[in-house]
Amino acid sequence: MPFQDKKIGFGVTGSHCTLEEAIPYMKELREKGADVYPVITPTVLKTDSKFGAAEKWLNEIKKASGKEEVVDSIVKAEPFGPKNPMDAMIIAPMTGNSISKFANAMTDSPVLMAAKATLRNSCPVILAISTNDALALNGANIMKLMNAKNIYFVPFGQDNPQKKPTSLVARMEEISATLEEALSGRQYQPVIVEKFND
Repeated sequence: MPFQDKKIGFGVTGSHCTLEEAIPYMKELREKGADVYPVITPTVLKTDSKFGAAEKWLNEIKKASGKEEVVDSIVKAEPFGPKNPMDAMIIAPMTGNSISKFANAMTDSPVLMAAKATLRNSCPVILAISTNDALALNGANIMKLMNAKNIYFVPFGQDNPQKKPTSLVARMEEISATLEEALSGRQYQPVIVEKFND
């Protein structure tokens, strides 16, 4: 199993339309041997949306990760530094808001604190983006992160070029492959792919 005995943080931010697609990959990582630690933003913890109640998603995250507790505060995330280091940190989905903050060293959520702690240990952080402004104002932040040490991207593409021309979403099904490459210090390729709605 490629991730046997690996401690993997799995951050979930508030791209509610992508939660159903992203969360099952926690289970896939577990099936490949990983010990998965779920980390969520306050938006995921508290926001009910047309895509489901916060309680529903919290239960789905616990089930997929195999953990009874999630990391839902900055205080709980901070020990992922030297005290309780992760081998890698995945953020899926990662919103434009979190991309912007991460690129500019703002650490105001449990997910970003866990990512910062992982980078502090020179371990990989893998981003699976889902944002409507990727090809707009947030483009500069994405490119900044792509050029940063120990940060890797799950391949992404336009999910609906006609109706949402600036939107990019990662291929969540390639989280595992991207993680495997990142643990060896390599970016999974190609990064920019087609991802169209039928």
